Amino acid sequence: MILKKQASGRASGAFADTSRFDALLAWYFVIVWGSGYLASKTGMQYAAPFTFLTLRYIFGVLCLLPWLLMTRPAWPSGYRDVLHICVAGLLMHAINLAGSHHAQYLGMSAGVTALLLSTQPLLTAVIAHRLMGERLGAVQWLGVVLGLAGVMLVVWHKIDVKAVTHASLFAAAVSLTAITAGTLYQRAFCKTADLRSAAFLQFVVSLAVLAPLAWISEGMVVRWSWPLVLSILFLVVLASIFAVNALHVLMRRGQATKVTSLFFLTPIVAVLLEWMMFGVVPTLLSVAGIAVTCAGVALVSVARR
Repeated sequence: MILKKQASGRASGAFADTSRFDALLAWYFVIVWGSGYLASKTGMQYAAPFTFLTLRYIFGVLCLLPWLLMTRPAWPSGYRDVLHICVAGLLMHAINLAGSHHAQYLGMSAGVTALLLSTQPLLTAVIAHRLMGERLGAVQWLGVVLGLAGVMLVVWHKIDVKAVTHASLFAAAVSLTAITAGTLYQRAFCKTADLRSAAFLQFVVSLAVLAPLAWISEGMVVRWSWPLVLSILFLVVLASIFAVNALHVLMRRGQATKVTSLFFLTPIVAVLLEWMMFGVVPTLLSVAGIAVTCAGVALVSVARR
């Protein structure tokens, strides 16, 4: 009996440690992903979107090479594993970011872009429910809808519908589809992949696609500056490497809908950072939206099936 109690105590302690670690990963992802909007906005003042992303992945490959040489991670055992990793990488990195960056480059406002991309948890919930057997209770569905409604309130004052064109709307739709499909694809087909070697392969394949686009459509014109360098450094190390890997770890441990509901919180981080860095004071409507969004994420995260 005593041994059973001790074993139970150790198990509960390990579970608590894992939960705390997952919570830290979740908050890290939200803060970095939300602040990535400002870093991208800064970087694209000095390089067009495809060129900016090309520089980002060149630097990413250079950062990962010494890390791989020091840690010697496991590599995919066969061509199918390599193919799955590359497909997930193209969806989550190249296509997703190219779409969202290009939408803003074509004039779509940050508010509209954030609103469209924040529908990902709702889209993920539908796909996971239909195809992956994840059953959501009524309370969780309510949380998804509340999260979307809260984001609408947060970014409503920034929405400029006149700036939306058919081309920018298509680019944002491509980004939304790619990040949703990539997240689910990585979870379904890359469960055992080492995140370090997988990130390297995904950076390489994304670079192979984006570099020709940058050269053909933008001429690879770059106006070098410290803000550009710092934005690339932030986006590569903290976002593309650590934040994306944090998302993959969370996806492996939890329901797809619960994890992707974190995306509802990223526009809130962007709004708060704009307030602190640029003095853009959020409206009362935005404050109400923050409260509604947090309530929605809480319902999705803690509600039982």
